[in-house]
Amino acid sequence: MSLTLVLGGARSGKSRFAQKLAEEGGERVLFVATANPGDEEMRRRIELHRRSRPIHWRTLEAPIGVGAAITRDIGDAQTVIVDCVTVLLSNLGGEGGVPAENIEDQARVEVDDMVRTASCLSARFVVVSNEVGLGLVPPYPAGRAYRDILGLANQWLAEEADEVYLLVAGLPLRLKPCPWL
Repeated sequence: MSLTLVLGGARSGKSRFAQKLAEEGGERVLFVATANPGDEEMRRRIELHRRSRPIHWRTLEAPIGVGAAITRDIGDAQTVIVDCVTVLLSNLGGEGGVPAENIEDQARVEVDDMVRTASCLSARFVVVSNEVGLGLVPPYPAGRAYRDILGLANQWLAEEADEVYLLVAGLPLRLKPCPWL
């Protein structure tokens, strides 16, 4: 298995860095998009992301059930980018219809399925997620619960990943394997 986790804040360069890693891994890339165009602003963001990718990459839209979707549609991909876990987990309560008290359990299922899929396939996996633990504490309970669950999901992924990078101001800092040990 080859699993790389790319973490960072909003507009930190996570997606661009993940794309760079994918380009190093070969021509055949499957880009797994978790976002849904729920409003005009999100449609614009999705379109900007689409235009930033090479046109020969395949795109798979999978707002939930990412592991199963990749297994079905992997084709001949040498690299799989999942962008991003942050949106994936927010989709669980929305279109996934998961009750709030079960979101953490379902988040664990999504992460475990993604890791299991990565371990069964020969493609390199690059998974993008936001690091939300460095910002302000959300002022409402649902926001704090979401932040906590995403933090746990990032920990679960980092534990399984071969490589972990943190992006700050477009600069990657390799966290795993630890470069200073």
